[in-house]
Amino acid sequence: MDPKHLIEAFGTIGILVIVFAESGILAGFFLPGDSLLFTAGLLASQGSLNLPVLLIGVPLAAILGDQVGYLFGRRVGPALFRRPDSKIFRQRHVEMARKYFSEHGSKTIVLARFVPVVRTFAPVIAGVAQMPYRTFVTFNVIGGLLWGLGVTLGGFALGKVIPDGDRYLYPIIGVIIVVSFLPVIREALRVRRESKTGGLVEAHGLEADE
Repeated sequence: MDPKHLIEAFGTIGILVIVFAESGILAGFFLPGDSLLFTAGLLASQGSLNLPVLLIGVPLAAILGDQVGYLFGRRVGPALFRRPDSKIFRQRHVEMARKYFSEHGSKTIVLARFVPVVRTFAPVIAGVAQMPYRTFVTFNVIGGLLWGLGVTLGGFALGKVIPDGDRYLYPIIGVIIVVSFLPVIREALRVRRESKTGGLVEAHGLEADE
């Protein structure tokens, strides 16, 4: 999706709706986030959008979206994992998620804001794992402010430094997308590497038993 086209078509209200959906509705994982906010900030530097409205509305939409995701996960998630012998779901997945969020939950909620797709699912998983509500709210607000204000102001600052920055918008968006997905790619490679290592260890163990 073209962030600039979306902004031109739906304006500030559209930006807030997209931020809310990407943050709290599972079906919104494909929507642009970082590139949308950066573009909005850049356009605000040119007077096309109202910066104060963005700086208030974007973090608020992000925070509310994560709240919806958390409450959905907390209410619906445990029921999905109720049967340990389910072909799709396993009770141990809930236990693993609960353990992970008890150890790294605060950091995850904040950092997930800056990773596409992950920021959509993180609050739901936090709810499923029954992360303490007060802890979630605290770091949800911190993450929402850092992401919503930081990325938007980054675009605004670039627009002020380079008055015709919209001419370079698409290359900049491309770089943002690549950088945003680097953590996802790195994690996928790590999991794949560990999976292969685990398979080799298991194979050697079976050979030793024989």
